[in-house]
Amino acid sequence: MAERTSAGFLTMMLEPTPAVAMTLPAEVREKLAELELELSEGDITQKGYEKKRGKLLAPYIPQIQGVDPSLQIDNRIQASSQALLPGSKHNKTRAANTRDERFRSDLHTEAVQAALAKYKERKMPMPSKRRSVLVQSSVEACTPPATSSASEDEGSLRRQGRLPTSVPYQGHGHPAVEHWFNRVIQGSSTSSSASSTSSHPGGRSATTTNTTAHAALNANAAATALANLMAHTQLDNHSAPPDVTGLSERSSLHVERPQVASVRGVSRGYNHHTSVMETADGVPVNSRVSSKIQQLLNTLKRPKRPPLREFFVDDFEELLDVQQPDPNQPKPEGQQMSPLEGEPLGVVTNWPPSLPAALQRWGTTQPKSPCLTALDNAGKPVYTLTYGKLWTRSQKLAYTLLNKLSTRNEPLLMPGDRVALVFPNNDPVMFMVAFYGCLLAELVPVPIEVPLTRKDAGSQQIGFLLGSCGVTLALTTDACQKGLPKAQTGEVATFKGWPRLLWFVTDGKHVVKPPKDWHPPLREASNDIAYIEYKTSKEGSTMGITVSHSAMLAHCHALTQACGYTEAETITNVLDFKREAGLWHGVLTSVMNRMHVISIPYSLMKVNPLSWIQKVHTFKARVAVVKSRDMHWSLLAQRDQRDISLSSLRMLIVADGANPWSISSCDAFLNVFQARGLRPEVICPCASSSEAMTVAIRRPPEMGVPPPGKAVLSMSGLSHSVIRVDTEEKLSVLTVQDVGQVMPGAVVCVVRVEGTPYLCQTDEVGEICVSSGSTGVAYYGLPGMTKNVFETIPVTSSGVPISDRPFTRTSLLGFVGPDSLVFVVGKMDGLMVVSGRRHNADDVVATALAVEPMKFVYRGRIAVFSVSVLHDERIVVVAEQRPDASEEDSFQWMSRVLQAIDSIHQVGVYCLALVPANTLPKAPLGGIHISDTKQRFLEGSLHPCNVLMCPHTCVTNLPKPRQKQPEVGPASMIVGNLVAGKRIAQACGRDVAQLEDNDQARKFLYIQDVLQWRAQATPDHPLFLVLNAKGTVASTASCLQLHKRAERVAAALMGRLNTGDHVALVYPPGIDLIATFYGCLYAGCVPVTVRPPHPQNLATTLPTVKMIVEVSKSVCILTTQAIMKLLKSKEAAAAVDIKSWPMVLDTDDLPRKKSAQMYKPPTPEMLAYLDFSVSTTGILAGVKMSHTATSALCRSIKLQCELYPSRQIAICLDPYCGLGFALWCLCSVYSGHQSILVPPLELESNASLWLAAVSQYKVRVTFCSYSVMEMCTKGLGSQTEALRLRNVNLSCVRTCMVVAEERPRIALTQSFSKIFKDLGLSPRAVSTTFGCRVNVAICLQGTAGPDPTTVYVDMRALRHDRVRLVERGSPHSLPLMESGKILPGVKVIIANTETKGPLGDSHLGEIWVSSPHNATGYYTVYGEEALHADHFNTKLSFGDTQTVWARTGYLGFLRRTELTDASGERHDALYVVGSLDETLELRGMRYHPIDIETSVIRSHKSIAECAVFTWTNLLVVVVELEGSEQEALDLVALVTNVVLEEHYLIVGVVVVVDPGVIPINSRGEKQRMHLRDGFLADQLDPIYVAYNM
Repeated sequence: MAERTSAGFLTMMLEPTPAVAMTLPAEVREKLAELELELSEGDITQKGYEKKRGKLLAPYIPQIQGVDPSLQIDNRIQASSQALLPGSKHNKTRAANTRDERFRSDLHTEAVQAALAKYKERKMPMPSKRRSVLVQSSVEACTPPATSSASEDEGSLRRQGRLPTSVPYQGHGHPAVEHWFNRVIQGSSTSSSASSTSSHPGGRSATTTNTTAHAALNANAAATALANLMAHTQLDNHSAPPDVTGLSERSSLHVERPQVASVRGVSRGYNHHTSVMETADGVPVNSRVSSKIQQLLNTLKRPKRPPLREFFVDDFEELLDVQQPDPNQPKPEGQQMSPLEGEPLGVVTNWPPSLPAALQRWGTTQPKSPCLTALDNAGKPVYTLTYGKLWTRSQKLAYTLLNKLSTRNEPLLMPGDRVALVFPNNDPVMFMVAFYGCLLAELVPVPIEVPLTRKDAGSQQIGFLLGSCGVTLALTTDACQKGLPKAQTGEVATFKGWPRLLWFVTDGKHVVKPPKDWHPPLREASNDIAYIEYKTSKEGSTMGITVSHSAMLAHCHALTQACGYTEAETITNVLDFKREAGLWHGVLTSVMNRMHVISIPYSLMKVNPLSWIQKVHTFKARVAVVKSRDMHWSLLAQRDQRDISLSSLRMLIVADGANPWSISSCDAFLNVFQARGLRPEVICPCASSSEAMTVAIRRPPEMGVPPPGKAVLSMSGLSHSVIRVDTEEKLSVLTVQDVGQVMPGAVVCVVRVEGTPYLCQTDEVGEICVSSGSTGVAYYGLPGMTKNVFETIPVTSSGVPISDRPFTRTSLLGFVGPDSLVFVVGKMDGLMVVSGRRHNADDVVATALAVEPMKFVYRGRIAVFSVSVLHDERIVVVAEQRPDASEEDSFQWMSRVLQAIDSIHQVGVYCLALVPANTLPKAPLGGIHISDTKQRFLEGSLHPCNVLMCPHTCVTNLPKPRQKQPEVGPASMIVGNLVAGKRIAQACGRDVAQLEDNDQARKFLYIQDVLQWRAQATPDHPLFLVLNAKGTVASTASCLQLHKRAERVAAALMGRLNTGDHVALVYPPGIDLIATFYGCLYAGCVPVTVRPPHPQNLATTLPTVKMIVEVSKSVCILTTQAIMKLLKSKEAAAAVDIKSWPMVLDTDDLPRKKSAQMYKPPTPEMLAYLDFSVSTTGILAGVKMSHTATSALCRSIKLQCELYPSRQIAICLDPYCGLGFALWCLCSVYSGHQSILVPPLELESNASLWLAAVSQYKVRVTFCSYSVMEMCTKGLGSQTEALRLRNVNLSCVRTCMVVAEERPRIALTQSFSKIFKDLGLSPRAVSTTFGCRVNVAICLQGTAGPDPTTVYVDMRALRHDRVRLVERGSPHSLPLMESGKILPGVKVIIANTETKGPLGDSHLGEIWVSSPHNATGYYTVYGEEALHADHFNTKLSFGDTQTVWARTGYLGFLRRTELTDASGERHDALYVVGSLDETLELRGMRYHPIDIETSVIRSHKSIAECAVFTWTNLLVVVVELEGSEQEALDLVALVTNVVLEEHYLIVGVVVVVDPGVIPINSRGEKQRMHLRDGFLADQLDPIYVAYNM
């Protein structure tokens, strides 16, 4: 067999199969049990245990596949790695190894092992984690190194007993194959992956290169691999806009910090150092990430559940699949049950009329009789309270409370007032005195837990209960009062959510002896409230259950009768005496019968789990009240069991006997202690709830009751609420014991859980209801809930009430079995209804605890609950892991738990989280506070150290993927619109020809001529003014100065360059850039503006510069001296090949000479300049701008913004491309206005620079970018007051336009307007512009025309490429703001992306534009224009087929509004939805990343930024974590939940990174494709990567 066989398989060989287990002789089973105990005690080593166990079982194990059993065992020992030897090196102390044995069951453990063995261990991708996050794990636990054939763990699927012979290719065992086919997939960046020619004619085919690299590969294996893949992977074709780099072997550059536009793809000039073979997407494929994603895909490919029936799809709404009941599911077949009556309450002759009367009787007639013995932590009796003492001390307290506490001469308390009892669990004496003191004073005690810190789990809810009960006084002990947290004043602090309380210490010195003539009023038990018991609901809210005097008395009576209590019996009580069974038996019924209670504090049980048994022995106790936990703990401490006798016990009450898993503790306990005098029949499980008090209890043997019952039920039957005794399927069964007979004087029935309380059938599980005089009465102050729970009227199937008495719901789920025995299978609190099937949290806990290695979970602390996501409950399992568990252990344990739960309960786990030991919120007695854990999970404050989400397997109710309907042809579309009375979506700006203005500049064909004319006509008119970070003027230029500087540049160029040469201008933002631009035009050269490299970040910014210079074929670089040095520096050499720069000239000190004559272009259609920009998809695209287009652009902007020489505008934009470049370099020269230039970089040191300048120069029109706006909102949000004191006033601004190439960011523009409203900014001022590569300025608000409008569209419709307008605030609504007004001379139409036909008003399609300032084409290297020709000249397929349009690549729609524009026409608004290249095609629908990102950012306060992309059809979500790394794993579930809820998508991978990792370009747009490349090449250094299953 192979060196590593699956662990599950090994265990299966050794674990007797269930069938075998049943046939093992009793003595063998006993020996096995002894071995288990020895192992858990640490008496033998794991190895010894394995050996002995193997010997015991050898004769009974069937030979497997003809292999000799001894070999198998041998093999197991060799193969057992640490994971299989949980006990070998772990500390042997008892405490650490205890596991919560409420859920212990050997049979179940074996069932789980067998179930796991069925799964050949599937290899799932392990999450990767940054080392700093491994708070508690070993060093080698970090993600294994990149896949290689040696690292079994990562690359290969483990297969059961792999043979050394060649196996047909499965999954990816052969890394070479894997890489090869990863390349094949990724290499297909064009849509035809089969073609072996690359999409870049200049380069070799990526696919062919890589194939040859692995020519040695087994062709057969490769073929299978490919076929496998093709079958399961829809190829992800990012049919991108032209990658103008046109390089075949692109290496990917990665952007570390924001504000850097780097480019995907690098020129071939320095490709020599990229040793990794790469795909055509620029992704090195030997990265860990891609192999993990491949593993994830392989896991997800496996068929999981039987496919669901077809979903129905309404034409529009995405209907979530409604789970239809499976027609084959079991249904109840029995008769309707008949209510079950307990025996009548016996009549007792001298039964006291009330509990206080009983106390008075015993206190006066038997004062020396012991009532309660308290023990210290060493188990020594500290104090015995006699009945006489209890009576006198209670009276003193009652008198003091009523007469000695006053405020303003009014008594503080009146009879009937509620009083809080705050007593620690180790002081039962003081509690008992306080409780009876309150009863005697006719006050209502409300016992609660001692609040230890101000933030206890659930403490706020307790405060709410106290407030609603009107509690003003709390009683406590002196020691406890000293230990409570104090405020500065020295008084007890007010806890969060608590009312103001007076604290009264009940110790002797504070209470007063009553005068002789004072007697407490002793009345007959009435229906007034006696006490209030608190209870925490499933949701975590705390209710107070009121118990009347008569119910309290009746309950004592019933318990006395059922348990056969007699006077002066001794009883040991291990339970909490403040509530439930501990209170009923140990404080109330005991006093009724003058019994002696030995109270065992929880703290003593922790130190000595045997203490209660020793006390039973010492005091010869007749009765003990315990929980199964206490029975289990005592088993672990066998050493001191020798000289103990339990023969005095006539009744061992198991208070949590209603937990189905208590049976195993009972059986195990009996096994050990039968030899110590314990009789089997004295074990009496009981069922109770806070509302109904005791519901049923097994009677002690002397009452001649039927023998105890046991049922082995099918779990799948139970999940359908049907009782089926399990016969064939031994794996998933629940063994339950009865909880005895109904209480005396009570009637019990079982009703349906939901809806009308119909009686159940006899073989159906329902909620047990009780009608008797001894149940709680109400939830204090909650009449609605009280009616539901305490006043239920069960009805028969025909709807007839079964009784006129109301019933109380017990929240116990069960049925009535043979012999009228009551069986309980779970609690309402733990009920999880998943897809219509019911599962019990305790059962799931039991399964998780039975998974090897069992010692993995710290002290068995597991919480299971369900959360509602996407209209169904989803199961969440949270476990505390041992401090020494490694990452490997954790992950292995998690994957096995998932499989075990899946096969035993047939339900998927949505999320499995591991938290460090001792970090889950604790309930008062040390258990897990479930509702608080759930709360923390949902708000993201659980801080797990490991998470595994399985949405792919659990979420089966997603809407059906959209099937694309055959498109309606363009002709029918037009006809349809005409019939519907809809106009074709077409709009245009004002007609330039009709706008006759005194525009002098129109006379000139060329912008450089305009500058010469201005230099002559108005030489001293100021055109430009540049500000520095201090807000002072750094430089200025008048018309003449600019002209002179341009002449000098032209003179320097003319000798060296030819006309038509391309020149790269690499300058910081300033006048130099503008002057050299015009210098190039004067000299007949074509300028290309390039952002200079960032000196601190050469590695990522310099290659972009290099690339633009090469791609634009620049023959010369003009720059400053400083940048010139930088380009040729040593640091630069590390990033690029500095020898290959073209000629570099610095223009700092040019000689003052002017050229002989200016260059005059022969025709205005000639190229004026090139505009290069990196798109959001990381593609570098350069467009050609002719002289005609340049002039038309300037004129259009001049008209829209009403720019004249007398105007001033402020510009805070980057001057390198698009509209930013035009406004910075062209518009002032054309229109003559003065531009105040604010370089955005300066804002980093002075955030108020731009706004201060706007205010100082009283600017009416200003432009900025989103990054600038964000800097102002974040940096100045809290400083508006300071700015006002500096006289910053923005009331002068008429329009403030954000230059953008994306959907308007409404949230940002609105918060900007809101923050600066205080400085006088008009709420109407802010708007956005829209431009793209084919036309840099399509829309711009300008000064005239109506304000931009906002509409709300249905996000779900948008996914189907439809626009559906909805009201503001309706669910799934998305606000879209109009992107400014369409510029003069610009025509826009909306066309269908596929048929290229025109669309109607308010239909979503691609925005096409026609205008004199459209660019004339892409400028690329390898003459690839043919591919993208239609971007610039395309025609409609129907209708107006003559006009030439340019395709913007953006989706949007036009909508005619009620507003009128400047020309008096109805105004057409253009709404941009998003870039087509960015959209994600998932489940047949089109998603815009920004929508998913917005949801994700809202989901947790620590998510600073988010970006999403897809990879092989998986949705990858990258979130920046602004907070401590502990929170990283909290985000995984929240992100998955919100995307499911709001977008119906399953997130495949969640990546948590540091702030600033998501790259952003100069316009403030996220570079998602760069991010994707960085992620796949393992360059993000993520804090955590979670692969959702």
